[in-house]
Amino acid sequence: MNDDHVSHPLVLDHFMNPRNVGDVSNPDGIGEVGAVSCGDVVRISVKVCDGRIVEARFRTYGCGTAIACSSMATELIQGRTVEEAARLSKEDVSQAFGGLPATKAHCPVLAEEAVKAAMADYQKRRATR
Repeated sequence: MNDDHVSHPLVLDHFMNPRNVGDVSNPDGIGEVGAVSCGDVVRISVKVCDGRIVEARFRTYGCGTAIACSSMATELIQGRTVEEAARLSKEDVSQAFGGLPATKAHCPVLAEEAVKAAMADYQKRRATR
């Protein structure tokens, strides 16, 4: 990993052993943010049952901290209601690691935005049914 500032053991653990990698089969919502041209892209897909997130998965193209934040975000939203997940903040993700360096402040932002986009997609799909 080329993130020499990543010294927190939990960040390293979520990078080396990411949770929930991949795509949800037949997802109820998908959120994708970022741009390959900028260097980081986060995609989060979710399965919802009775208003709760029962499965969340991610695919991230980016630095080790972006991968770790995506992994943590999926852990944080599983079991939550759609409304609770939609309120996930970059601070929630960062605090789950005990804080992140300012140079990586964009990583929890991407995770937050991907979750919010997945929740919005879920609501849109639900409204069209």
